[in-house]
Amino acid sequence: MKQFSYVITDKEGIHARPAGVVVAEAKKYSSNFTIENKGKSADLKRIFGVMSLCVKCGEEVVIKVEGADEEDGAAAVEKIFKENL
Repeated sequence: MKQFSYVITDKEGIHARPAGVVVAEAKKYSSNFTIENKGKSADLKRIFGVMSLCVKCGEEVVIKVEGADEEDGAAAVEKIFKENL
C-alpha cells in the first residue's frame, strides 16, 4: 500500500472541477484509491463520494492506494493534487 498526505490549498477546497480531474486520473488505474478526511473516507474513483467529504481549504487529506499499479497510481494522483488543489 502507498499513501500520502496533502493539505488542500485551493481557496474553494475540493470542489467539482478538481474533484473530477482527480477521479478521472484514479480511474486509469486498477488499484483501489481511498481519500480520508476528518475520520471519514470515500472511494477516490467516485466523484459523489469525494464531494461528500466537504474538504475545505487548509484541511489535510490522506490518500491510500492499494493494488497492482499502486506505485504509478499514487504518483499520478499526488501530482494532480499538487497541480489542482
